[in-house]
Amino acid sequence: MENAPLFANLVVAILVALAGALVASRLRQSVILGYIVGGMVISPFTPGIVGDVRTIEQLADLGVALLMFSIGVEVSLGDLRRAGRAAVLGSAAQVAVMVFIGYVVGRALGWKVQEALFLGAVVSISSGVTFMKTLRDRGEQDAKHGRVSIAWSSVQDLSTIVMVAALSALASPSGSNVGLGLLTALGKAAVFLALTGFVGSRLLSWAFERIAALRSRELFIIVTAAVALGMAYLASLFGLSLALGAFVAGLIVSESDLSHHIVGEITPLRDVFAALFFVSVGMLLDPVYLVHHLPLVLVALALIVVGKGLVSTGLAALARYPLPVAGMIGLTLAQSGEFSFVLARLGTSLSVISEGGFNLMLAGSVVSMALFPLMYSGLSPVVRRLEKLAPTPELAELPEAGEPARLHAVICGYGRVGQVIGAALLRRGFRFVVIEEDADIVRRARDQGIPAILGSASNPAVLEKADLAHARVLVVATPDAVANRLIVDYGQSINPRMEIVVRTHSWEEREYMYRKGITQTVMGELELALEMTRYTLHRFGVSGGEIQAILQGLRSDVDLDRPGMIIEPPEEER
Repeated sequence: MENAPLFANLVVAILVALAGALVASRLRQSVILGYIVGGMVISPFTPGIVGDVRTIEQLADLGVALLMFSIGVEVSLGDLRRAGRAAVLGSAAQVAVMVFIGYVVGRALGWKVQEALFLGAVVSISSGVTFMKTLRDRGEQDAKHGRVSIAWSSVQDLSTIVMVAALSALASPSGSNVGLGLLTALGKAAVFLALTGFVGSRLLSWAFERIAALRSRELFIIVTAAVALGMAYLASLFGLSLALGAFVAGLIVSESDLSHHIVGEITPLRDVFAALFFVSVGMLLDPVYLVHHLPLVLVALALIVVGKGLVSTGLAALARYPLPVAGMIGLTLAQSGEFSFVLARLGTSLSVISEGGFNLMLAGSVVSMALFPLMYSGLSPVVRRLEKLAPTPELAELPEAGEPARLHAVICGYGRVGQVIGAALLRRGFRFVVIEEDADIVRRARDQGIPAILGSASNPAVLEKADLAHARVLVVATPDAVANRLIVDYGQSINPRMEIVVRTHSWEEREYMYRKGITQTVMGELELALEMTRYTLHRFGVSGGEIQAILQGLRSDVDLDRPGMIIEPPEEER
């Protein structure tokens, strides 16, 4: 295989990537782990077929460029602005602190300056792909810590621009003068960003709109690939990395109205070549080294999981996020991902990272990804107990001073869903109390004369302030599935006769609430499907009463999380 033609290596690499991805999916792991294991199967360090590392790495460069381009397109600068300065500055500080800690550990291991800096860079990055899958599975992607972690991860992605440029410069022959090398690298990056930003922001969006107007899908895909790879090559002419150029191209077009269309068209091509990139990473990993240097691997794992988790938690707490939210942010970010592999591979291509150093960085990153779902499931209940350490917030005055808050509603979570409910109650003059973690939302609610409590509704001390004993309805509108269970349990213990309606994100969560006696649950995807069903049946002339009966039956029978199924056909059609 080592002297085989390009086509043979491409076929073998794709086949082992497929096999690894299938196994990883069955084990409920990220397919990235499967790709890496597939690369190990055809690596020079394992028996059997040996792929041509150089050939596959050249193909992998395409994967890196397309991966970075698509990530750049998906990074929304508007979302970062809405996340707030605390999230942006906190993430930037976390990257800097972890680079420093990694550098100190690397130097303690006897590594050279450049290799130690690469260690810090590798352990500073988290994988949005990894934690988003886990959050979606648990219905927590819209929870406070989920939204902040997404913004945090996006800033980490942006920080790779500086790290790639700086580390590439320090690895150059003139890198002995660290200060001069860093200034030169940042200067080149600044010139590149200025030129591409000035020209690209004016031309790329215009060009994509003109190409889209031709309504040729094939032409649109070719142009998208040409922009991603062309910008990557242009960056290499400035002495920068291919990954940096592709990422900047993505950022430039991210604000275009066609950004989602661009991502959709480039995704299949990106996924194929990105798989080759992770296969090439696995081909460089030596399993024998891992066995013989297990203590060092544990050190790398501790840096990623314990070190980064604690640093992220501390910085989030300093940014005035509630202690439980800060702890969940730290737990969510306590792993590594695709950008860590990009940085590690960059170090090997620059001959800065030794074979042992690469294996150490890669092993720590891979193990952290594999352990993350189990770690998150096991530790999140422990982290949530930090609620008990949080100070008990104060309740705003009720609308009529001195009158007891009897037969009122308690709305837990006053985001987009909770505010619609609140608006309806206000129009009819019904009184209600809001419990919300976001201080800005609480402040705006109080300005409108709405009684609002700052804190997590899953904290019994906070719920007590809402006077659940005299409440008529408890509305659980938070997107956090675990917190919802705690709220319901405490609410039922205080006022068993109180009506409760709960927002859910999965069929399993809905079934759990039914077992608790909560018959009023609302699952967003199900209600969306039912409303679209209502409209479709109405267009066919089905009467309103019959539609209502069909929808009521669907609410009991449909399971959106179990493919295959949906309802039994009528008896006469069986």
